[in-house]
Amino acid sequence: MTDTPTALVDGQLLNVGELPLRVRVSSRRTRLGLTVERDGTITLRVPEECSTGRAEEFVRAHRSWIEEKSRVRDRFRPAHPSRALVDGAVFRYLGREYRLLLDDPGSGPVRLAAGRLRLDRTLAADGTAGRDAIIEWYRNAGMKWAAGRLQPWAARMAVPEPAVDVRGLGQRWGVYTPGEAGTEGRMCLHWAIFQLPIRLVDYVIAHELAHLRVAGHGPDYWRLLHRALPECERLKEELDDVGRRVWLGDGTELQG
Repeated sequence: MTDTPTALVDGQLLNVGELPLRVRVSSRRTRLGLTVERDGTITLRVPEECSTGRAEEFVRAHRSWIEEKSRVRDRFRPAHPSRALVDGAVFRYLGREYRLLLDDPGSGPVRLAAGRLRLDRTLAADGTAGRDAIIEWYRNAGMKWAAGRLQPWAARMAVPEPAVDVRGLGQRWGVYTPGEAGTEGRMCLHWAIFQLPIRLVDYVIAHELAHLRVAGHGPDYWRLLHRALPECERLKEELDDVGRRVWLGDGTELQG
């Protein structure tokens, strides 16, 4: 009597030799794929009913690729700056620089007016409250901006426009989550991307929209994204470089 191969489970940790990988199972996949994340962790993407043996064999066959990608990630290791909540501190919105102005109470916690990002000075006195207020402002401003930005990209890529949310995403700029059968999925964007130039925010949006058609990051995925955004390779490199220096809230980002 032979043992039935054990199928991998979504979210489990798989160790191949001394290499830990986080498993993601998708019903839309037919092949296995690997991603070296921005934080250096490795995600193994597999179809349903993929056996542990098949996954381990795939990882071993691609060990040199993983090592090379990890070396590249090390060269671009995040160096996110901190921000002091003082008059004149520089914050960016859609690529433009705005200097912080500590404002009198009563005009709202944070607002962009007369070329300055204005923060209630009573919130600035409590560093955590001040940073949380600025992050919330990025979330709200980003939601309003993205609400009118997805439709043209969705039309260009011939996909339905998903619902969108803006929140903290840890080490990811964006995530697309498919909906249940017959329902649209949801795109989540990191609030921090709205510090970036518009061309890079557009890249993140297009990158996630492409997942409505193709799961994973295989050749079919990149062909689709390249048709919609011919300069996607250059924008990806720019995002890897510029993105590692984006302010992420000094460890106080909201996760709502």
